[in-house]
Amino acid sequence: MTDHTYTTVPFPRIRKASVDLFRAASRKHMIHSMIEVDISGLRDRIRRKRKETGEFISLTGYLIAQIARVVEKNPQVHAYRNRKNQLILFHEVDVSTTIERNTGGQHLVVPKIIRSANRKSVPEISLEIQDEKTAETSEAEIYRMMRLYLSIPVFIRRWFFRILDRSPLQMKKRAGTIMITSVNLIGSGAGWGIPVASHTFNVVIGGIVRRAVKTGEITAEREHLCLTLSFDHDIVDGAPAARFTRQLIKQIQNGEI
Repeated sequence: MTDHTYTTVPFPRIRKASVDLFRAASRKHMIHSMIEVDISGLRDRIRRKRKETGEFISLTGYLIAQIARVVEKNPQVHAYRNRKNQLILFHEVDVSTTIERNTGGQHLVVPKIIRSANRKSVPEISLEIQDEKTAETSEAEIYRMMRLYLSIPVFIRRWFFRILDRSPLQMKKRAGTIMITSVNLIGSGAGWGIPVASHTFNVVIGGIVRRAVKTGEITAEREHLCLTLSFDHDIVDGAPAARFTRQLIKQIQNGEI
């Protein structure tokens, strides 16, 4: 007798890679800070800079640049512990992010590492992201690489993630030193994301919301950007994380474009 109250479909093989990542991330003890940053006038500043210089500048590129600069000043935020129980403090901030690429009518999300983001200008980072979006990589090539990964036995894949977690140099090479991702909520109102945090420091760029803010006797509508900052509590304590957050807010509000 057939039960028609449900349908059975295969579990997508490509999701197995995500499961591997989630399993590895679950071992981290993360603390999350969901904040709003007053960015009133920032997008106007970006538009004026574009007009003055003719350079391509994006809000995402600006945010990555400013975050990387503050991380450079606070190296423990992207430190990693090795097998000798030492902390490795990197001088370069390599940003792991994801890029949505339109390939043959299909929207594919591909990983991207922006190397030494702390030493690059906002236009350089913006253009690097834009070039990645328009790069020609076939869907077949992306899935071929994924199939190759999934052909490795599960226990070896899990072993690889465990080794990576205690091999800071390999972590930097293969996954960057921090993670910044966007949930594509910019312009859609308030919204935050809680990441599956794979790095010591992770940022989720959320939505932009308008808030009525009273200053003295004047009430004005101002734009606020929603951000989620996630820290590995094994490495970053609460007080340093709070100081870092205050520095980051100031840098985003006053950073050079």
